[in-house]
Amino acid sequence: MTVMDDSELERRRRLRGRNYAVLAALIALVVLFYIITVVRMSGAH
Repeated sequence: MTVMDDSELERRRRLRGRNYAVLAALIALVVLFYIITVVRMSGAH
């Protein structure tokens, strides 16, 4: 097992933060599409 230097740890921390941001954006899109679908279906009566 190798010891990681500070730059490698910082790179991994930034990458993890970006991954969480992408995950949050995907979840927001799914919720938005769900809300739009529910509103359109309830208004279609």
